[in-house]
Amino acid sequence: MGLEYGLLIVRLALGLAIAAHGAQKLFGWFGGYGIAGTGGFFESLGFRPGKLFAAAAGSSEFFGGILIVLGLFGGVGPMLVLSTMLVAMLTVHVKNGFWATNNGIEVPFIYATGAVAIAFASFGAISLDAWLGLALTSKPAIVWGLLALGVVGALLMLLVRRAPLPQQQT
Repeated sequence: MGLEYGLLIVRLALGLAIAAHGAQKLFGWFGGYGIAGTGGFFESLGFRPGKLFAAAAGSSEFFGGILIVLGLFGGVGPMLVLSTMLVAMLTVHVKNGFWATNNGIEVPFIYATGAVAIAFASFGAISLDAWLGLALTSKPAIVWGLLALGVVGALLMLLVRRAPLPQQQT
């Protein structure tokens, strides 16, 4: 029985943190910049139109996190989180090394790893999937497929990225 509570605690902590991160992008909550501000940042990274990419990233984080919290649709939420975190790691953080103190990959790496681990562990008995009898998206082959789809989605986002805008001198 302890495992079920452990999975619930991890899902709540990880899912709520990721959902809040997405809410920063989508709604400007929790000190975030909303679609317009985040879109401007995305434009500077080469993701144009920036608002569209900000909405996509924010939605993936927000809804992926909510699905993890609810324990709903197995690997779908982790797939969304993995995809967005891979793009973040490869476009913003990797050049800064590992540690978050240097804006490295540490935080998105932990989010991605936690999401993948939850996808393979399943959401447990204290989840909407368990209560609704939804097991299809938690089967190992489906989880592998969904996570592979998340990686492909991240690679596609990186492929459509344009050259970053030059930094303006002030």
